Amino acid sequence: MADVLDQSEVDALLAAMDAQESEDAPIDIGRPAQTTKDVRTYDFKRPERVSKDQMRALESIHEGFARSLGAAMSGLLRTIIEVRVATIEQLTYSEFIHSLPNPTNFNLLSAEPLEGQMCLEISPLIIYPIIDRLLGGTNSTLFIPQRPLTLIELRLVGRIIDRALNCLTEVWSNLVPVKFKLMETESNPHLVQIVAPNEVVVVIGFELKMTQRAGTMSLCIPFNVIEPVVSKLATQGWLAYQRRANVEDRSQDIVDSLQDAKVDITVYLGETEVTVGELLSLQAGDIIQTLKPATSDLILQVEGKNKFAGRLGKHKDSRALKITRTAEIGEKL
Repeated sequence: MADVLDQSEVDALLAAMDAQESEDAPIDIGRPAQTTKDVRTYDFKRPERVSKDQMRALESIHEGFARSLGAAMSGLLRTIIEVRVATIEQLTYSEFIHSLPNPTNFNLLSAEPLEGQMCLEISPLIIYPIIDRLLGGTNSTLFIPQRPLTLIELRLVGRIIDRALNCLTEVWSNLVPVKFKLMETESNPHLVQIVAPNEVVVVIGFELKMTQRAGTMSLCIPFNVIEPVVSKLATQGWLAYQRRANVEDRSQDIVDSLQDAKVDITVYLGETEVTVGELLSLQAGDIIQTLKPATSDLILQVEGKNKFAGRLGKHKDSRALKITRTAEIGEKL
């Protein structure tokens, strides 16, 4: 025999039916809506796990890296190398790998104490001109081969990678103390799987220019690597701290260095002109008359430049100069 519903169960069933009918009822368009919902599209294939402020902070960090690397490479190659941040975006690791040429110069980096690995890729369009420059070439009629780098070429590129890692370590030290190291070099990026294909990575694209040649360089940072320090990437706080710390530290370093610097100072009694004959006839006791009056101030020069003027005197058992004023730049001795 079927179960019989009591009154409370019947009331609950009727209430549920009334609620369902009210949900299915047409909406009265003549009546203004009570609430407005903000609807935004969201692509689950490309989730944004790093905020815009944090992306701007990363861009600022690597703009400093680009300037340092450009200066380091210009000194090594004896020619002007321009490095600038071209793009910064969030991708999946699969999208990043499929955007790279094959073969290329693909380097795996570690950043202890951060866990995980980063990728630094340098395009063959600029890596071969750099190698040619290191070997004394002119890059005028250089052919870009479609092949992996040889062992000798890898050794030469290693000099560039070492400078890049030093620059990265320097600029990242303002955020977190890390030490970048080269772990492995590969020519085929599809053979390297440092994170899952759908994992979010931040890709910073650089543009390198050398005379008539140009190419790209990409730094891939998986989100799981920077996740422990991503909270420090607040634009306002971090950039303000960086500017203040840099200015204060450098100013104090300059002051400390200048305090120990030694300079040469010279006090001139005066000057005059004599002939060679008069010079050869000079003897002990002769008097040389200068063009400066006896009551005039003597000029004190620092490293060959006029700095102060003063009066000649005596301090204890030594000759001394009492500074009375600042000397003019073109003032005669």
